[in-house]
Amino acid sequence: QVQLVESGGGLVQPGGSLRLSCAASGSIASNIAMGWYRRAPGKERELVATITSDGYRNVADSVQGRFTISRDNAKNRVYLQMDILKPEDTAVYYCYCRALVVIPTRRVGDYWGQGTQVTVSS
Repeated sequence: QVQLVESGGGLVQPGGSLRLSCAASGSIASNIAMGWYRRAPGKERELVATITSDGYRNVADSVQGRFTISRDNAKNRVYLQMDILKPEDTAVYYCYCRALVVIPTRRVGDYWGQGTQVTVSS
């Protein structure tokens, strides 16, 4: 129904930057919100940041002031600019999308990407 494709992960030194991108496709009638979650080794998945179609942002305290989320509504894309990266940011980052779909039935669903690895290490 909805497919999410992430890109932009990798290895970076502490203090460096990375930019994650995610593209949503499929039978999307309305893209309500998109964003990013992450799961570090041995920890639960946690919110990083989300953004609604009208631009409301929810950003975790741990990344506030270092990470910036943005989206392109026309292209169903969401971006995460990560600056001043720290070793504790090391995790698999998952793209998230809440969307209204109409095929095969009309419903609001939550969708997830496969994840992209971000490693912050010297």
